[in-house]
Amino acid sequence: MRELSTAEWHVMESLWAGSPKVGSRIVADLKESVGWSRSTTLTMLRRMSDKGLILCEEGEDMKMYRPMLERREAVQKETQSFLDRVYQGSLSMLVNHFVEKDSLSREEIDELRRILDRVEEK
Repeated sequence: MRELSTAEWHVMESLWAGSPKVGSRIVADLKESVGWSRSTTLTMLRRMSDKGLILCEEGEDMKMYRPMLERREAVQKETQSFLDRVYQGSLSMLVNHFVEKDSLSREEIDELRRILDRVEEK
């Protein structure tokens, strides 16, 4: 799977929130969330369907759309790409960046400890 563009993420988020979904619902979602016009959204739906990112099914009166990949898959790919591109693949460099900036809340620190404890147990 290739990386999704920002525009493709917007469409996929609408579909991951609930699908199958009619085109008019996606148009409404994206008008509200990013201010897209109907024509922009329909163009994106057509392009993404052509790329195999979404499935378009013809109904009696309307088209229904559904994602062809799970959100989890897209997030894993995007996360790895970001880590490779920005931190040379080093998770510790990423975490260190946030720790140095005092950006982590107490809850986030506790959650990281729980995650590391689970990994250590395996």
